[in-house]
Parts: sequence; C-alpha cells; structure tokens
Amino acid sequence: MQHGIEFKNVTKRYGSDPSAPLAVKGISFVVPKGSLTTILGPSGCGKTTTLRMIAGLESPTGGQIFMDGQDVTTLGPAQRNVSMMFQSYALFPHMDVLANVGYGLKMGGVGKPETLRRAQAMLTNVGLVGFDERLPSELSGGQQQRVALARALVLEPAVLLFDEPLSNLDARLRREMREEIRALQQRLQLTVAYVTHDQSEALAVSDQIIVMHQGLIAQSGTPQDMYERPQTEFVAGFMGEAMLFPGEAAADGSVQLGPLRLAPRPGVTSGPVKVAVRPEAWLITHGGPGMLATLRKSSYLGSFFEYTFDTELGSIFVVSPDLADVLPLGTEVVLRLADHGVSVVGVS
Repeated sequence: MQHGIEFKNVTKRYGSDPSAPLAVKGISFVVPKGSLTTILGPSGCGKTTTLRMIAGLESPTGGQIFMDGQDVTTLGPAQRNVSMMFQSYALFPHMDVLANVGYGLKMGGVGKPETLRRAQAMLTNVGLVGFDERLPSELSGGQQQRVALARALVLEPAVLLFDEPLSNLDARLRREMREEIRALQQRLQLTVAYVTHDQSEALAVSDQIIVMHQGLIAQSGTPQDMYERPQTEFVAGFMGEAMLFPGEAAADGSVQLGPLRLAPRPGVTSGPVKVAVRPEAWLITHGGPGMLATLRKSSYLGSFFEYTFDTELGSIFVVSPDLADVLPLGTEVVLRLADHGVSVVGVS
C-alpha cells in the first residue's frame, strides 16, 4: 500500500542549544494512504509536535518526512496540500457558514461560481444543507464542528490533520462526531493523522494507533492489537484500565498467576514476568476451579457493575455486565480469567 505519510528517524529540539532535550526522539512510522492513524499519549509526550511537523508548522531537527512519496521535510504548510482542524474550530464570527467554508478556496484564487459549488457540495457532505446563511453564533457546538470539517475538506487536501477535534463537545455529541469523521474518512478515502488523549476515541476511529511516551513511540498497531496485546506496562495502563500482577512463566510459556495458570503465550521465556489484566477479563463464578474472592465494594453504573474483591493477589477491580446476579457485600465467589484482556507485558 502506498504511504500517505512517512517519518524516517525524525527528531525535534526546540531552540538552538544542542544540549537542550529532544521533544521528539528519532521516531519512524507510516500512515498508509487512505487510512486514519491516531497519535495518542499523555501531555508532553510529543504527539502535538509530531502533528505540527506533518503540517509543516514545525521543522524537524533531524530526519525526513515524506508525503505521497515526496520529501517535504523542508517545505512550508502551503506547499504540502495539508488541511488542519483545531479544537477551537477558528470560524470567522462575522462570516456566514457558506463564506466560512469557501474562504480557503477564495484565498487560493478559485473563482466565485466554483467556490460556491464546492462549498455547497461539502456542506451537503457533512449534513448541513440549508445552513448557508447562518452565522457561527447561531449554530450548536456540533454544527460548528461540521462547518470547520467542511472548510478543511473543501480544499481537497492530500492529508487531513486533526488536533484534539472533539475535546470541546459533550460525551454524546463527541460520539456522534467521531462516527461522522470516521464515515467521511472512509467514504472519501482520506489520509488522516489524528491527535487525541482520549483512548476510547482512538479505538473508535482508527485503522492504526501510535502511542507516544516521552518523545518516543511506545507501540503501534491496530486498535485491537493495542488494547488486547500491549507490549509494555505503560501501553497496558494507558490503553484503558489494567492491573499489573507478578507472575512466573514456565518453560512451555504458560504463566502461573497466584492459583491461576494462564495458557502458553508466544514469545514468553521462563522466569518472573508481569501480567496486565483488564477489569472485564475476570469471570465471576460461584464454584469450581479458580481463585477465592470476597466482595468488599460494589457500584451500579446502569449497564454494568463495578466490584472490588479481596483475593490472595490483593485487591482486584472487576467490571461485570451481569445485571441479573447482584452480589451483596461479603459474598464469596470464585474468579477465573477469560481468554481476552490478559497480557504478559514484561519481566517482573
């Protein structure tokens, strides 16, 4: 598959002092053409700096950046055919919706009839037919978001960049808009790099997720890879909730976790290991093999229960979708582990 974006050993240091620390420390990755890659990580990890280097708003200190096979390392934003959508939307308050969407075309020298045609077509694409003459102040947050998206898309960029695009929206609207962004990206076969700190957002929209930590790529892969097969403690903890337990790996790759024995894992060598367990990986039973547990805390959250159990491995947090079997405090149960949500992430 052709590469939409490629980073080759890219570094970034702010300022001219060669002894200053690197914000980005020699990262390499590929965003395939027509796909959506999310760059995810905590504040200060280098994800926004990386996005700004794709846009041409920051110049790398070292390494190379390619788009559609062309070396764009030294090119400015106007030479890259890139559109960027910020979390603030940055709509012009004195311009109506149609003028906002067509602004970039107008500035690029596109004639008035063609600007009007393309702007109206893009408003249709984002579900804003009939909103041409409204001002941004007359729109809801979600509608403003769609105008900003239409303004970015109407330029027909080779690459579309999103910087925390949904952080200003409430939970329901955030879910609706991420579905719309994903549907548009797939329908128009856009190459998208998307920055967020929200793990559920990244899981929902991405073909590929890149997790950054302290200026480096901690791990990259499909959403399923990142959630179900984290390779480090950091990724396991960052991609959703996980508890870490010490275990012991046998020669056949199986792992003993207290009284529980996990099936052999590929690539695991014998010796002490650390095991990451998702809260939903625990199965609650009332007998049979497993680990004895006593319920100490219980919270009802509508579609599931959150439980905390005392066990020989310590206090364990469990998410249970079983709304029929409500457990009173003090109940003794047996915990087992499902096949999913359990990963060996390192040496203990």
